[in-house]
Amino acid sequence: MGVLNSPGFLLIATGSLLGLTFPLGKLGSLAGIHPVSWAFLFSCGSAMSLLAFRIATRKPLLVNFTNVRFYSLAALVSLVLPNILTYRVIPELGSGYTGLLFTLSPLFTLAISSIWQVRMPSRLGLLGIAFGFVGAVTVAITRGEVGNPASISWLLAGICIPLSLACGNVYRTMAWPDKAEPIELAIGMNLAAASMLLVLILILPEAKFPAGLATIKFTVVLTVLTASLLIAVHARLQFVGGPTYLSQIGYVAAGVALLIGLLVFGENYSWITWTGAFIILIGAAISVKAQKSA
Repeated sequence: MGVLNSPGFLLIATGSLLGLTFPLGKLGSLAGIHPVSWAFLFSCGSAMSLLAFRIATRKPLLVNFTNVRFYSLAALVSLVLPNILTYRVIPELGSGYTGLLFTLSPLFTLAISSIWQVRMPSRLGLLGIAFGFVGAVTVAITRGEVGNPASISWLLAGICIPLSLACGNVYRTMAWPDKAEPIELAIGMNLAAASMLLVLILILPEAKFPAGLATIKFTVVLTVLTASLLIAVHARLQFVGGPTYLSQIGYVAAGVALLIGLLVFGENYSWITWTGAFIILIGAAISVKAQKSA
């Protein structure tokens, strides 16, 4: 269990898995899957697989008013809103660029944490966040791929993703139910998110499910596997590292998404974007060092 208590390892693992979800989401978009349906696949698939594992190990999922309220509110701001937005803006901004917007999450998380006096980073940690923010701003001014800049409205929609995630990071830390296990809460949150998204699928005629999924079976399986691992390590990192450190998974995810976007999809970004990505990488390295020194 030692490695599962290491914030540095959990940060890299969680960020890498998150970064992989962006190109997978782009494959879903290219196959014509509606963003709501793809978000449902992510939450339902991961929740069902982890719930089956929990049942097999004879560990119950605690259901009471406090936990259900936590599952519902956390699911709305941490999963439903950011996932729908993510899969909607990827076709407009590119998978790599969308991943880079996640690097704004630490700044928003720090601001909200400061207001509510939740766990704060050290001076070195603040320096890492500052580097990450400078890199993120550098990236944002390029507005997507070379020759195909996104509109301001899509950029603002993309910025709403890390803002929503930041609210979720702080809420989960403040409202964490007593004696609850990270994996238990992760399953409950994704079950709640899947329920909300299922309602949307039934309401929205264009969000058909499972229309189109049969044509990308391998992508579907890989998405469910990635999502299952992601929510497991994500919940553990939240418990071990706190909200501000957790938010820095965006730095790692951005690098992974950018490289896959370049190598697999041929997404073309300017030297300014790459400069910003390099500055973000420096910020991530400083943040990891700060956590180890804490």
